[in-house]
Amino acid sequence: MQHGQSENSMIRIEAGRFRMGSDQHYPEEAPAHDVTVSGFWIDQAPVTNRQFAEFIAATGHVTFAEIPPRAEDYPGALPDMLHAASLVFTPPPAPVPLGDWSRWWSWTFGADWRHPLGPESTLAGLEDHPVVHIAFVDAEAYAAWAGKSLPTEAEWEFAGWGGRSGQEYAWGNEFEPQGRHMANTFQGQFPHRNSLADGFARTSPVGSFPPNGYGLSDMIGNVWEWTQDWYSAKHEGANPAKPCCAPSDPRGAAMEGSFDPRQPQIRIPRKVLKGGSHLCTPDYCRRYRPAARHAQTVDSSMSHLGFRCVRRTG
Repeated sequence: MQHGQSENSMIRIEAGRFRMGSDQHYPEEAPAHDVTVSGFWIDQAPVTNRQFAEFIAATGHVTFAEIPPRAEDYPGALPDMLHAASLVFTPPPAPVPLGDWSRWWSWTFGADWRHPLGPESTLAGLEDHPVVHIAFVDAEAYAAWAGKSLPTEAEWEFAGWGGRSGQEYAWGNEFEPQGRHMANTFQGQFPHRNSLADGFARTSPVGSFPPNGYGLSDMIGNVWEWTQDWYSAKHEGANPAKPCCAPSDPRGAAMEGSFDPRQPQIRIPRKVLKGGSHLCTPDYCRRYRPAARHAQTVDSSMSHLGFRCVRRTG
C-alpha cells in the first residue's frame, strides 16, 4: 500500500527515513537528526467535536477541564480558583508585552470542550471543528476507546512533512505561496488585532486548507496536537519515559513525577505538542512548521489544544 491510501478516515504512512528537527529555528528543535519510522496509519484530520461527542456518549468520560482542581495538587492556589475551568484565548484591546502570556489567556470557569469560550458558549456550528480544551489524559482516553494511540513525536513529524522533509514549511519554502493561505494561523498584530486574512478568528472546520503531500489536513495550524513523547529541551538527551500515573483520578494521578525543573514545587510532567495553532504568527510564534515543537504540561486544557490518533498495526 502506498502513502496516502485511506482506511476509515485514516491515511497509511509507509515506513521511511527523514531528517527530524531543525538547526535553523528555535533551540528546542535542534539538533536535526536522521530518524527511521515504521509504517502506521494516522487520522486524516484532528478529532472533531462531532467525533469526540460520540466518544463521550459511549463512555461517559468526564474531561480534565470539567473536574475541579484539588488543593493538594496546586500548593498556594487560592480557594476561589479551585473550580472546573480552562484557558481561553482572550485578545486584549491594545498591544501588550509579548513576554506575559497571561495578557491574552484567561482562566475561564466553565470553559471545556462543550463550551469552548466559557459556560455561555456552545458547539453550534462547530461540529466539524477540532475538539479543544483537551488535556493529555482525555486524548489518551479517546485513543484507547477508538482502538488507536497518540502518535510519537517522530511519527507526527514524519507525517506532517507530507514527503517534503528539508523544506521550510510542509508545503514548500514560501509561507504564503502566491498569497495563498496554507493553514489556519494568526494574521495581524498578535495578540490584540487579528486581520482575519485567512477567514478565521479561531478554529476552522477541518479540511478548510489544502492537505499536505500525504493527504493529511490541518497538520499545521488550527490546533496544537498532543504526542505521546515526554518533552526535553533538545532532541538529544531526553528523559526516559517514566510512566505517568493513571487516569482513574486524573487531577491527582497525573501530577506524579517531575519533568520540569522550572516548576519543581508543582511537579507536573510535560509532553510534546506539534503543529502549531491558529495563534501562531511571525511576530510571536513561528511554530507553523513540522519541525517545530512545544512543551505542554499534562494538566493543560486550552482553547487551541486538540489531537489526532494513529494505529500501528494492519
